[in-house]
Amino acid sequence: MSESQDVDLVKDTLSEAVEKRKPKEGILIHTDQGSVYTSYAFQNLAKEKGIITSMSRKGNCHDNAVIESFHSSLKSEGFNTQRRASISNSKVVQIVNQYMYYYNQIRIQAKLYYLSQLSLENRQLKCFF
Repeated sequence: MSESQDVDLVKDTLSEAVEKRKPKEGILIHTDQGSVYTSYAFQNLAKEKGIITSMSRKGNCHDNAVIESFHSSLKSEGFNTQRRASISNSKVVQIVNQYMYYYNQIRIQAKLYYLSQLSLENRQLKCFF
C-alpha cells in the first residue's frame, strides 16, 4: 500500500506477488489502461516474470466489475465500524492487512463452492498432482 499509485508501487506489488505465489510462466494479469500499467517499466517487469498482460478497453466498466465488487466488500466489511474522516494511514494499513487475511483464508463465498479462496486454491492444486 502507498499514499499514491505510482510505477514503483505496482512494480513492487507485482514482484511481491510473484515471490509469494510463485506462479507458472504464462499467467495472465488484467489491469486497466492506467499510466502505471502501460509504463515500459511495468510491462518489462511483467515480461521478465513470464506474465502476460491484458488491459480493459477504454470505457468498459464491465472489465472492472470484479475489483469494484471486492472494493465494495472491503469498504463495507473492513471499515464498517470506522469513521473514515478521522482514520490514520497506519490504521488503514492495519485494517486492510487484517481484511486481506480474512478474505483470502477465512471468508467463504458461494461463488467458490462455499470455500475460502485459500481452500479452493489448495483443492485445485491437489487435482493437478
